[in-house]
Amino acid sequence: MILVDKIGKTYRTHRKAPGLWGSIRSLVTREWLDKVAVQDVSFKVNAGEILGLVGANGAGKTTLIKMLSGIIHPDSGGARVLGFTPWERGIEFRRQISLIMGQKAQLWWDLPAADCFLLLREIYQIDGKTYQRTLDELVSVLDVSALLHIPVRNLSLGERMKMELIAALLHSPKVIFLDEPTIGLDIMAQRSMRSFILEYCQRHKPAIILTSHYMEDIEELCPNIVILRAGRLVYSGALEGIRAQLSHTKIVTIHTDSTSAVPNRRWESGTLVESASGLLRFKVEREKLRHFMNEVLSIVEAHDVSIEEADISDTIAALMKGKAQPV
Repeated sequence: MILVDKIGKTYRTHRKAPGLWGSIRSLVTREWLDKVAVQDVSFKVNAGEILGLVGANGAGKTTLIKMLSGIIHPDSGGARVLGFTPWERGIEFRRQISLIMGQKAQLWWDLPAADCFLLLREIYQIDGKTYQRTLDELVSVLDVSALLHIPVRNLSLGERMKMELIAALLHSPKVIFLDEPTIGLDIMAQRSMRSFILEYCQRHKPAIILTSHYMEDIEELCPNIVILRAGRLVYSGALEGIRAQLSHTKIVTIHTDSTSAVPNRRWESGTLVESASGLLRFKVEREKLRHFMNEVLSIVEAHDVSIEEADISDTIAALMKGKAQPV
């Protein structure tokens, strides 16, 4: 379990004065600035749960991950991970967590992955049978048996990320921090990575915190999310709760034979967002949906109609930019 209670972190940096004279003056005296990276953030993650950590660049996601994994100390508040204080960096704590950062490698580039795994076995002191059983399971699920003896530097990005996952999971951690694990991967590699993470969580029940800028990662993997804006918590709860609170529109798609007169028409209760051959798509406010359906079906001969929720990524983006506020 991960329990975070009003944790905060502020970085102190100096303001660089412009010009040559400013650079010379800064050698003697400096003006210091305090930058709040994380402030008063609280949430909980249970075993078997994947929590999505969402925010724009600079929102404080990676700083929060680093505090919870023990890399840096907070300035305020506290956290307990599996009953441990993370920044105390106890051996038993480190044995039970894993940190995977999509932009940083933990494997040795000049060695084959198989040799890297043997080194990690010694570092974590995993017994032979447990190591082989875990390795065989991970290699089989990720389908990388043919790549084990290829130097890491010669692997593609997607192949290397699979090896990074194996390296991070060899010691069967109870808490996993995934910091943008699909960054830079192609569509197929992203899907493969998401499928593996979901299956692994269902089978082994670790507590997982996932950060990602790809909404597909969040929507497919995370029933609950935390949204940060400028280091502050703006939403914590169910992903579907955001839609219920803030998404006030529906998307109505109509399939019809004739769309020629529709684009020029002024609609009372909906907005036409797409018109193609045989297809019309409208954005309609929830409270006007019934009126809109009566209006459009009296004009358009429809063969098929579908009503969907608006894209949740638009709502989350509005929250991150401060253009919407949760209830």
